[in-house]
Amino acid sequence: MAAQTILVTTTEKIPGKNYEVIGEVFGLTTQSKNMISDFGAGLKSVVGGEIKAYTKMLHESRDKAISRLRQAAQDQGADAVVMMRFDSGSIGNDMQSVVAYGTAVRFIDEF
Repeated sequence: MAAQTILVTTTEKIPGKNYEVIGEVFGLTTQSKNMISDFGAGLKSVVGGEIKAYTKMLHESRDKAISRLRQAAQDQGADAVVMMRFDSGSIGNDMQSVVAYGTAVRFIDEF
């Protein structure tokens, strides 16, 4: 099964599916923008407005964190991840860390 086929949901239950819990999984990435983007961000902090380079960086970070979450779930033999959440934080002045975490589960059939 390819990591992209691992279902990731923010809900606890998956309609029509029974599953057993494997355990926690997470995907983490830390990103930084270049000095030109940082300079532009500094100017925006003075005049206000969206800092598009950072918005793009956070969007890419979120996608990468989910991709790594799916890979971690696949590595544990999971079919899905339930209760997925994001957390993020700054490291220094120019780095941002994003983690996607949840519970890896394996589908089971009830007889």
